[in-house]
Amino acid sequence: MQIFFNTPELVLRNVPHSISSEVGVMMSLYLSMAAFALAASISPGPVNLVSLSAGARHGLRVAMRHVAGATLGFTLLLVLIGLGLHQLLVLLPWLTAAIQWAGVAFLLYLAWRLAIDNGALHSTEGGAVASFAGGALMQWLNPKAWLAAIAGTGAFAADGDAGRVWLFAAIYCVVCYLSLACWAIAGTCLQPYLQAPQRVRVFNRVLAGLLVVSAGYLVLA
Repeated sequence: MQIFFNTPELVLRNVPHSISSEVGVMMSLYLSMAAFALAASISPGPVNLVSLSAGARHGLRVAMRHVAGATLGFTLLLVLIGLGLHQLLVLLPWLTAAIQWAGVAFLLYLAWRLAIDNGALHSTEGGAVASFAGGALMQWLNPKAWLAAIAGTGAFAADGDAGRVWLFAAIYCVVCYLSLACWAIAGTCLQPYLQAPQRVRVFNRVLAGLLVVSAGYLVLA
């Protein structure tokens, strides 16, 4: 074979090694991106709490609409930041403050909606929050999402390479969807313990308090 192809034995020996090294580097990159996405998506936050509440209150089917909206909303935000939107924030510092305060106002609005909820399991109240559009809007008004997108693109696509940005966005989209789905499923698992309206009211008020705490953290940060 060596004579037929007229290829030095050293080259033949090094080709598999170079291919395996390249595959190893790419796998390391994929795993690093997935680990970052998991840490940012699965950790408690406003979007996660609403996923939990939607699952407990309305069931998995309704909650997954919120999950899908939040996932695609964040993915769009991540792509736009990776392709240069973060430069706009640098040029217009007031825009960052505006997003922060809009996020605080939105969290307080969600907390108020949960706090005044009557606790009826089959009530249609709160449907706008646990919706596709509501989930997407939450991400754009969620400073945690902006920080995750800026930090992630800075770590994995700092040069603005479009291919790397789309790769990171694709991995993040899958991980984010599964992470938020876990919170929604956890909420549905709580349904057997929330069959009485008074228990639902207590549950909603606890979540409302956590959202207020999140809003307070954003003000003090």
